[in-house]
Amino acid sequence: MTTASKITLVRVAFIPLLMVLMTLSGGGSNIWMWLSLALFIIGSITDYIDGHIARTRNQVTDFGKFLDPLADKLLVIAAMCMFCQWGMMPAWALMLVLTREFAVTGLRLVAVGKGKVIAAGWSGKVKTASTMVGLCVWMAFPGVAWLSWVIIAVIVITTIYSGIEYFIQNWKCLWD
Repeated sequence: MTTASKITLVRVAFIPLLMVLMTLSGGGSNIWMWLSLALFIIGSITDYIDGHIARTRNQVTDFGKFLDPLADKLLVIAAMCMFCQWGMMPAWALMLVLTREFAVTGLRLVAVGKGKVIAAGWSGKVKTASTMVGLCVWMAFPGVAWLSWVIIAVIVITTIYSGIEYFIQNWKCLWD
């Protein structure tokens, strides 16, 4: 197993720990939420680190291509689920994010079946980065209602935009 894949597995292992810490916080600004924030930041940074290591040390593997984006999605969705559970994130917004993720994954699967690879696009990277930053800000200031709505708006807008962009740029995969 490559170093990059081991780092990705660490990120996966962070997910249940993140959910436990966030649960202990009860959605408030306390030591448990600060620990959640620290763990989420470390997990988010490992996304960059494992990708960098994989590319620069020739450690790109099929396992890594599968696990890395899955780990990212699960880490982000775990945090969103907790905010949803506390009534801070509306379920429709979480469902929108989940729908986009499943739809883009499905599109990629169809493309692979036709011998095409759909690489991560710029808007998808912006969506991931802005969502991760937004969730970090939310963990740092969980009780600020106006800030919550700004974060939700950024997540929703970047999610919709990147989803539409993926389908516009790759719609032929569905009909060829």
